Amino acid sequence: MNAWVECGHRSSPLVADTPLKSAIECDTARVNAAQRFEFFQEWHSDIMDVTLTQGETVTFEAREKIWRIADIAFASIDCPTTHSLHWEHKKKPAVDNWVVTVKDSGACSSTNDPPRRRLRIANLAARSACESEGSLIALFLPYGAVDAPLYPEIADDAAEFLADYLVLLHRNLAHLKLSNVPRIAEATTHMLAAALSPSCEKLVQAQAPIDAVITTRAIRMIDTKVADADLSPESLCRAIGVSRSRLYRIFERAGGISNYIRRRRLLKTRRMLADATNTQSISQIAEGSGFTDPSSYSRMFKREFGLSPKEARAMGWEGIQHPASPGINEIDGVSTLNTLLMNNSLGL
Repeated sequence: MNAWVECGHRSSPLVADTPLKSAIECDTARVNAAQRFEFFQEWHSDIMDVTLTQGETVTFEAREKIWRIADIAFASIDCPTTHSLHWEHKKKPAVDNWVVTVKDSGACSSTNDPPRRRLRIANLAARSACESEGSLIALFLPYGAVDAPLYPEIADDAAEFLADYLVLLHRNLAHLKLSNVPRIAEATTHMLAAALSPSCEKLVQAQAPIDAVITTRAIRMIDTKVADADLSPESLCRAIGVSRSRLYRIFERAGGISNYIRRRRLLKTRRMLADATNTQSISQIAEGSGFTDPSSYSRMFKREFGLSPKEARAMGWEGIQHPASPGINEIDGVSTLNTLLMNNSLGL
């Protein structure tokens, strides 16, 4: 049974601006219910033995996409949450790649905390087994690309950082171009090397993906605490554990971290003002979004959007779309992984 479905034409010339598409797509829905799990097993039969430990084979619906990023294979596997799988490395695998899997374990008890992610790193040539349920992402990289022990140990903070990076990369795959592939592959390899065998040199080489993760963590914290009047660059540095100078450097292209926080607050109030069901006064909306001075808020709002909060509310309630503020939807040239991911994260 041929479980792999090739997408596109390998002989087509590579055009720099061509979007990166998945190289392989698999879906158990293309076979009858009785054969679906067998079909899924066949996908991975050369590198993994997969068994079903919970759930019925006739209800097994799974979809898998694989992207080729130079020597890296990046897989997204969507399986039913009602089914549990047991994955075991083959005794004689066809390849000896590193395999890194990431599984989100749901929201934390506090909305101020980041989502917990389960990360696992192993080599296919090493005997190993694990369990999974639901969706996960996986990265496959040739063993020789990273110098690390066959059975590596990784610190918890490094594992969480690598997991955040892979989730970020997964979310941005739709925005990648073929011209981005060499840089993405290089940055991802450096990130994995820094996690598996950290050193000053490897951390310097992985600076771009590390900065991308810091950016997304900072944005997540800002969005969570945007209504907190005490939110500041200093409190943000403490919360995400980075130096003030690094945070300022990362957000320099967004006009600075203070400007970015202010803009996120203004955008929040603009959405609230446009909501006809929101009966709060303008001053209440401003205060609830971290602005302590109504007059200053009105001046900043008009400078950002070209109209007053009162005018914005009237337009929104009449169903008229607000004009965008300068620069919000502009995307400049992509030259590094950091630029790409930060553009998408910052909305530039």
